[in-house]
Amino acid sequence: MMVAMITEDQSEIISFLSTTAAFSDGSKSVARRETHISEIFIGEKRTFKLKRAVKLPYLDFSTVDLRHRYCLAEVFINKRTAPGIYIGAKPVTREQNGNLAVGGNGKVVDWLVEMNSFDEAMLLSNLASEGNIDRFLMEQLADNIATFHAGAEARTDGGGRTGIALIIEGNAKAFAENGGDILDKKKINQLIEKSISKLDDISSLLENRRGGGCVRFCHGDMHLGNIVLLDGVPTLFDAIEFNENLNIIDVLYDLAFLLMDLEHIARGDLANIVMNRYMDITGSSWGLATLPLFLSVRATIRSHVALTLAGSTSDALAVEPLKKNAKEYLQMALDYLSPPPPRLIAVGGLSGSGKSRVARSIAPQIGSRPGARVLRSDVIRKRIAGVHPLDRLDESGYTSKMTEKTYKAVYDEARATLLGGHSVIADCVFADPAQRAAIEAVAKDVGVPFVGMWLKADPDIMQARVTKRVNNASDADASVVREQLSYDVGEIGWDVVVSSGSREQTDSRCSEILGL
Repeated sequence: MMVAMITEDQSEIISFLSTTAAFSDGSKSVARRETHISEIFIGEKRTFKLKRAVKLPYLDFSTVDLRHRYCLAEVFINKRTAPGIYIGAKPVTREQNGNLAVGGNGKVVDWLVEMNSFDEAMLLSNLASEGNIDRFLMEQLADNIATFHAGAEARTDGGGRTGIALIIEGNAKAFAENGGDILDKKKINQLIEKSISKLDDISSLLENRRGGGCVRFCHGDMHLGNIVLLDGVPTLFDAIEFNENLNIIDVLYDLAFLLMDLEHIARGDLANIVMNRYMDITGSSWGLATLPLFLSVRATIRSHVALTLAGSTSDALAVEPLKKNAKEYLQMALDYLSPPPPRLIAVGGLSGSGKSRVARSIAPQIGSRPGARVLRSDVIRKRIAGVHPLDRLDESGYTSKMTEKTYKAVYDEARATLLGGHSVIADCVFADPAQRAAIEAVAKDVGVPFVGMWLKADPDIMQARVTKRVNNASDADASVVREQLSYDVGEIGWDVVVSSGSREQTDSRCSEILGL
């Protein structure tokens, strides 16, 4: 099985960098990590990254000059999101006595990326394996990604139909070179065919997004292992520097890697949180029709990269798990391209009835991966006002005119999202019968199934719940609940869910109604 063309013997350099002699920071030990394209050496204060002398269909590190060029590019690109980690490019030199040195005065024999070391336990991949990532961290991460994308340079010379077509073509080539007898060739052929078919279906949308500023100079490799918690802040690092077709991309294709990675570790609930928070901040639900293909392509890349690493790793114990991963990712890639049809679910009820928690709980189980788009009126109201979901609004944000605009925005975004093939959960009070009729009409107009659920709880419980809220988009307090209790909500034609009991009881009733 051909995995990569190795162009130089770097074994001497690797042996040297594996010793404390390569470090001038007093390190007493050196940890080594390897990927299919890099060797990483971690000291107590400094980390050196050596690009492997390889040539693959999607990158070329075959010469010292090329590795120097890409070391400089890596530092430049990653200082955008992680200036506290990246220091610069540093040479490995051959000194007059024949010994190797880092940053010496002799002849340059290779180049390194020099970084400040950090606690690897704080990588989100490691935190996730210990069960130490939660909704609030994922919301913070989604905020940071949205901010990064907003500030990234918009480009029109990448992305679009051509950009994804090139990646699909590269994936097919990588499988042809590396697939061997490990993967089912029938599945590979089916995946490539379905990917091209899906690409044809969304070509116009991809081009509209490129022309609309959605293709940007992105990260390109945004999975959990490339995000670290630094001083409590989720920080992106190790962005792609070696191929512009992989970093000048649609922002949702950038985000898709993280979503797919979370799903692979069985945290689809958190993938749904990230997707929804990102959509809440950016208002980009109109692009959700791209996600099935974007997620599939990301899983495809993971599959053939696992194969490449299985053929090049020096850790014999890692080979079989890598092959297993390659098969899992291949199946994920296929599954993403066969999403279920969309549906519209409305969750109504007075403040404190638990509707937003229910919406968040059921969303990962509804429709296309990573689950339904949750349109929460509290969040959309604040987006209209131009503030962050957790910022409080004054009385001007709750006028009848603002409420009318908010509900109209919910209907409009629900319609656009459903037409793109993605399911929607509308999370609003829906106290007015006209509002309930309007959201039902959206489903009828689009031609998708509709389910309405009305949550109700004991007034004291609802008031206690809103009083205890933290990090919540709702500004409602106990006085708002008391005011809402006086509303004439009319006849409720939706399924009524009594939510005074435990979360498990409420979720069980909702699941029964929805057929989950």
